[in-house]
Amino acid sequence: MRKLTFAMNVTLDGYIAAPGGDLGWSGGEGPDSSPSAELFQWWSDRVDATGLALYGRKLWEAMSSHWPTADKQPGATPAEIEFARRWRDMPKVVFSSTIGKVDWNTRLVTGDAVAEIARLKAGDGGPMDGGPMDIGGATLAGAAMRAGLIDEYALVTVPVLVGGGTPFFTALDSWVNLTLVETRTFPGGVVLTRYETRR
Repeated sequence: MRKLTFAMNVTLDGYIAAPGGDLGWSGGEGPDSSPSAELFQWWSDRVDATGLALYGRKLWEAMSSHWPTADKQPGATPAEIEFARRWRDMPKVVFSSTIGKVDWNTRLVTGDAVAEIARLKAGDGGPMDGGPMDIGGATLAGAAMRAGLIDEYALVTVPVLVGGGTPFFTALDSWVNLTLVETRTFPGGVVLTRYETRR
């Protein structure tokens, strides 16, 4: 069974996007800021270690609009060049009924997301089988959460209150007990907390 982790930047009041999908807070040091070099490296290393990334449509559109060519942009830093390469190389699955085509080592799934995630977790011996999986995007992760498929939550909490938007956690039918497995602080008051689901 492959491990599935929901990892995202989140505001202190629990949102992964402010109203209108605004992500300007996610750098950790004020509006429209960039993450610290240390935090950016943590995310880059996470991408490098991910066996398969599962994306909802909105997160896919945000990532695929920038990272495939970010290493070719004038002024791209060595860290950005490395992240762009790692992101392109990482196997990805996008769950959407409205997108017609995906690129960059990505497969599109238009059917039942929960059934496909369960199949991927079980490992079917296919070319995308192997290594831990990360899931991103509120709607997709919420469906996996409600189905009990998420093994770990990694919250990168930014010290900002946005007052509303897209929540990290979805409404659940029953409690989910967690065990804290890691805490780490980053510049700008950003705190990583990782929790494993108690089974």
